[in-house]
Order: sequence, then C-alpha cells, then structure tokens
Amino acid sequence: MDISVKDLQEAISIRHQIDNLQRRLSSLLRGAPQRPTGPTGPTAAGRYFSPTTRAKLSAAARARWAKRRSTGTGTGAAAPATRKGQLTPAGRRKLSQLMKARWAARRKAGGKQKASSRKKGVLTPAGRKRLSELMKARWAARRKAGSK
Repeated sequence: MDISVKDLQEAISIRHQIDNLQRRLSSLLRGAPQRPTGPTGPTAAGRYFSPTTRAKLSAAARARWAKRRSTGTGTGAAAPATRKGQLTPAGRRKLSQLMKARWAARRKAGGKQKASSRKKGVLTPAGRKRLSELMKARWAARRKAGSK
C-alpha cells in the first residue's frame, strides 16, 4: 500500500474536521459535548461508564454477593444438609447382601478355576536360567564390541 505523506496529511485533516463537526452537532443537540460512543484510540479499549454508573454497578454486585452469602449457596458457605451421590446406610446394607449372595452362588457353582496356581510375575527356575544365559551372551557381545 503506497500512501504518500501528502495523502496522509489530508486524511488527518479530514478526520479533525469530522471530529470538530461531531462535537458541534452534539453540543447543539444536547447542550454539552458528548463523550465518544466507541473506542477512538489505543487506550480506549473498554466501555466507558460514568462514576455514578460504576457506583451503581458495584453496589448491585455487593448486594448480590451479600444475598448469596446469607442464603448459603455460595462456594464459601457451609455444605448443604443433603448429601448427593452417596449411599445411605440402608442402601449399603442391601448392596452388601447382594454381593454376598453373588459370591456364595459363585462358590457353590464352582465356576472356572484358574489354569495354574502359580503366582503371576514369578520366574520358574528354567526361565531364570534361560534369562541368565541370554544376559551373559549380551554382556559378552558388548565387551567384544567395546574392545574393537
């Protein structure tokens, strides 16, 4: 985008004229200069609220917070009287009885037994011997490769 200095100066001049005309128009219509309705520069990022409006908003927020604190529904309030998602003692007893009946039925039926009674993750003597031989071979190969 090629804009000459002359064009930029003309654009700035037109912008100043527009601003002056808007101020004059608002003073004619309202009797006082009006604040800009939208952001006009890099510092005017947020909305403008007059001090009285800000005071009203903060008072309303304080009233909401006080109401929430007094009713006890806020996060800092005590826990409600009803517990949600937890078993009642009667429900726990019923569940316990059902589980005991299920286990008794499994024991009575005999069910499928495990294929072997050996512990999982324990090496047999033959497996230990084979692993030892493999590790010795690996160490020998590393020693041989390191000596070259």
